[in-house]
Amino acid sequence: MSKSILINCTHGAEDAERATLPFIVANVAATADQDSTVFLTAEAVRIATRGYADTVRAHDMKPLAEVMQSYLQNGGTIWACGACTGPRGITEADLIPGAQIVTAVNLVERLADGAIPLNIS
Repeated sequence: MSKSILINCTHGAEDAERATLPFIVANVAATADQDSTVFLTAEAVRIATRGYADTVRAHDMKPLAEVMQSYLQNGGTIWACGACTGPRGITEADLIPGAQIVTAVNLVERLADGAIPLNIS
């Protein structure tokens, strides 16, 4: 696997700016044909559920749902932490198309393959 960018996002609607910024950076990477994954942890896993991002908007930024849709259309990947989705009752059936629940094993494998980790939020 070629090097990819792995961006961690930890915030949801409680901090719209910190929820949106990782997707803006990831979308720039995706539009530049760079392999990128947004890894959602803690409250951010709710972003991957249908309808959640529709009402998240920070300042004059584009709505989170719009940024996410662009990111996915540009080939981006969204991972939701399985250890974080479980306690919140989130299952694969709750997710938007293009998002998936992953385990720590998936994360470690991606990092071991040389992914560049970023923490924007």
